[in-house]
Amino acid sequence: MRYISTRGGVEPMPFMDAVMTGLARDGGLILPESLPTIDTGKLESWRNLPYLYLAMEILGLFIDDMSKNDIEALVEASYASFSHPQVTPVRKVGELYILELFHGPTLAFKDVALQLLGNLFEYRLQRTGSFMNIVGATSGDTGSAAIHGVRGKEGINIFILHPHGRTSPIQALQMTTVLDANVFNIAIRGTFDDGQAIVKELFNDLDFRDTYHLGAINSINWARVLAQVVYYVFSFLKLRRAGFDSVDFAVPTGNFGDIFAGFVARRLLPPGCINRLILATNENDILTRFVNQGDYSTAAVRPTSSPSMDIQVASNFERYLYYLRDGDTARVRADMEGFAASGRLDLSALRERVARDFASTSVSEEQTLATIADVYEEHGYLLDPHSAVGVCAARELAGERPVICLATAHPAKFGDAVRKATGREVELPPALAGLEERQSRCQILDADTATVKDYVRQHALTSRH
Repeated sequence: MRYISTRGGVEPMPFMDAVMTGLARDGGLILPESLPTIDTGKLESWRNLPYLYLAMEILGLFIDDMSKNDIEALVEASYASFSHPQVTPVRKVGELYILELFHGPTLAFKDVALQLLGNLFEYRLQRTGSFMNIVGATSGDTGSAAIHGVRGKEGINIFILHPHGRTSPIQALQMTTVLDANVFNIAIRGTFDDGQAIVKELFNDLDFRDTYHLGAINSINWARVLAQVVYYVFSFLKLRRAGFDSVDFAVPTGNFGDIFAGFVARRLLPPGCINRLILATNENDILTRFVNQGDYSTAAVRPTSSPSMDIQVASNFERYLYYLRDGDTARVRADMEGFAASGRLDLSALRERVARDFASTSVSEEQTLATIADVYEEHGYLLDPHSAVGVCAARELAGERPVICLATAHPAKFGDAVRKATGREVELPPALAGLEERQSRCQILDADTATVKDYVRQHALTSRH
């Protein structure tokens, strides 16, 4: 399988080149030339597979430049650190099904992809004798998951930008208390969108990118999306064994990466297996406005109790736009250039088509906290605020089919919000206990590309040793 850019400006490349490239050199995002599909016979053969074996099967559909044995070894290494034997278990909570994605080392769904991505990077660098400098931006959870995916790995330095004072305290500490010599935390005086814009500008400076062998860990990296496809299929199969042939998913999202993985899974499975994808946003509602009105336009970022979704420019939206434009890369390029110039993209003419893929609603702060309180009172189950956004949307938009709600983080990562909603202190799991007492290291910088570029230049690897 070969990989292309949404903007059509790069030659098709194999999977590992796509992983190492991250953001395409023409500024677009990387996708497979065509998405594979499976028939009902293949689906039936997957019916009882454990998570790791299912991951090997699905990754194998998209990777043809690695041996089966190498794929198996990478998958086993990537999920060895997860605390639950099913990796992403499904819990029934009332009428809903909760897909728990927080059993990895940093207790967030980003671990599912970033443990694998870190190992993919190491696999390639060991075979080429090369090095890389990872540069990424985070609204909260990506940073710590990425850091834990590559900390201490030879030939890799990682630079993570997070918005100063706009993550939860635990999210910040999960990043800044990692003191490995190859880890560099940068708190920028700005928003996540500012950080993401800086990262894209660094990647679009091709001379700088080539000199320092920049690598991408944000969901602009195709491997991130691919790893997340697995848990959609895994959870669907679990409900299929319980007698359901079709399900809906409710996905809290800000960057469009997690729900785009659901879109890929929907295309991969036989028609009807995944009926609807419920796209849930918090008060930063650019994606809900897109789905319901065809209005993809920026607005001021509003801080909420679900900070990982406090985003007004969705990094993965361009991938969906490619399919919405029927693979017309020139049209996608023009759309994104227009959006970059004006901050607005009018897609209202395509609303009916979008509605076949997504339903969407925006969830207020009051609704988020009320959902945490209601679910705890009714079922004794604690949701973090991001997961509560998804559950609230599922309750509003659920149809006749069962709904699988993605629980994207452990509630202890957002203890203040849970306490405010329920009056209850969340017991800290071992991975979070004692973070406040640990030494931390972080550089605070202005949200300025030249300033960040200079910092990266000073601390970047320039050789493997």
